[in-house]
Amino acid sequence: MDTHIGSVNGAASNQTVGCPASAPGCPMASTPAQPAATLSAGEASLGRHLARRLVQVGVNDVFAVPGDFNLTLLDHLIAEPGLRLVGCCNELNAGYAADGYARARGVGACAVTFTVGGLSVLNAIAGAYSENLPVICIAGGPNSNDYGTNRILHHTIGLPDFSQELRCFQTVTCHQAVVNNLDDAHEQIDTAIATALRESKPVYLSISCNLPGLPHPTFSRDPVPFFLTPRTSNKMGLEAAVEATVEFLNKAVKPVLVAGPKLRVAKAGKAFVDMVDASGYAYAVMPSAKGLVPETHPHFIGTYWGAVSTAFCAEIVESADAYLFAGPIFNDYSSVGYSFLLKKEKAIIVQPERVIVGNGPAFGCVMMKEFLSELAKRVNKNTTAYENYKRIFVPEGQPLESEPNEPLRVNVLFKHVQKMLTGDSAVIAETGDSWFNCQKLKLPEGCGYEFQMQYGSIGWSVGALLGYAQGANHKRVIAFIGDGSFQVTAQDVSTMLRCEQNSIIFLINNGGYTIEVEIHDGPYNVIKNWNYTGFVDAIHNGLGKCWTSKSEEELTAAIETALGEKKDCLCFIEVIAHKDDTSKELLEWGSRVSAANSRPPNPQ
Repeated sequence: MDTHIGSVNGAASNQTVGCPASAPGCPMASTPAQPAATLSAGEASLGRHLARRLVQVGVNDVFAVPGDFNLTLLDHLIAEPGLRLVGCCNELNAGYAADGYARARGVGACAVTFTVGGLSVLNAIAGAYSENLPVICIAGGPNSNDYGTNRILHHTIGLPDFSQELRCFQTVTCHQAVVNNLDDAHEQIDTAIATALRESKPVYLSISCNLPGLPHPTFSRDPVPFFLTPRTSNKMGLEAAVEATVEFLNKAVKPVLVAGPKLRVAKAGKAFVDMVDASGYAYAVMPSAKGLVPETHPHFIGTYWGAVSTAFCAEIVESADAYLFAGPIFNDYSSVGYSFLLKKEKAIIVQPERVIVGNGPAFGCVMMKEFLSELAKRVNKNTTAYENYKRIFVPEGQPLESEPNEPLRVNVLFKHVQKMLTGDSAVIAETGDSWFNCQKLKLPEGCGYEFQMQYGSIGWSVGALLGYAQGANHKRVIAFIGDGSFQVTAQDVSTMLRCEQNSIIFLINNGGYTIEVEIHDGPYNVIKNWNYTGFVDAIHNGLGKCWTSKSEEELTAAIETALGEKKDCLCFIEVIAHKDDTSKELLEWGSRVSAANSRPPNPQ
């Protein structure tokens, strides 16, 4: 498993806040501390302090849209060595890009203008909140002199109240700071950034437009990289939780392990694998945890997703007499319309700071990483569930070969994609049938994988691809985007070209919102067809490296070109698919989610 960029264990052991081990210029614990340099009055500014802090925590790219309230601040970000300003086509994509960057690097940042920019980026920040990603959202704010007056400013709703943007962000960020006074600006900036990293959630930081260039004594020295003491378990609680869990698991006949998406925030990926090695249990991943633990381990049995699980995986998990879920999120999507066949009395639920054993007891202030490490030392080895899996397992069949002149089938596309993947690849799956087709890909050691399951905002993948590729520039990222989703956020293919990225985009053109068709069909799920390759060629406009292809029947030549002759180009391959060509998993999932959505009201 890749333990640096894009990995659940990407945070460095140096404990310098938010700084992945692989981040360029990352101060390591072994490096002797240097005395902070004294700055000249002109350098001792708020803008420079913020820029230096971003670089220190591992942010080397800030995704931005300029507006009159943030222009001076952007000047200071541009001036900072090691920090690149990536101009995006709109604020929504800037937020999605910061989300993708945080997945690759451990922390991301975006910069927008007051209210019109802030409310535009809000949806992306809400998505990052749902996915537990530390994103620093910086908004240029009104001149500090305008606070407390009855003035009406542009970019507002016409009221002399500047708090609307702040109030909107309060529910989708873990911390908010409005900096309109230099005296406490240093503290507010540091607190916001530290909180984002500590909580692994987005924060909102508004900075008055007249302050970034002003000197202040609190900024007179280079900021010293701050240190956050990692959270540790209550020792008595940890011991009690481990003891109760060991007793529960050791008396089970065929226990299993299931990895959940909160392994990322707990940085417990390696501890989970150590538990697998020590216990001998079969293990699966929930769909939103794919890519967080290796799939090359011999005891890996696939994705547990209820009725649409990997073949033979659900049978092993749901027939177990004990199952430990590490960092799960149980929602209507992950449970396939609440149709899991799990029993609470058989489950051990391990959250980042809490453990619940069966119907009780529960233990608080127990860190997942420490808990799994201690559990691995005491649990008895038991390979029964894995042996049962080997007995019933039948290798998957291969898709039928396409007939001459037959339209390209999606399952044939993904057969070819499987052969493309290496440890230097990463996969991004857009909301839609790509969720289900990409789940079936077998990830090589080190191959990254990202999708947005909890929030499920269509169009997320375009901006996220931009940000992830920028943060993990040693990988070639392969994205699978439906035509409906692409139409929401397509503009920032332009930014990918400006950044000289060489990602591969497979545009699945099946004429509409296929995932919604399978939940509830209607004429609103049919969209206007675009000339997608022509659209990307127009954006390219002869500037940058770009190659496009449209495949209606044969795909092999296009893939060979993308991996060979055009390996340094952004490659856009449009795949024409029949509107009813979906995975069997989507058909099953859609019907169950539809049933959950259409439940009648409970009797009053």
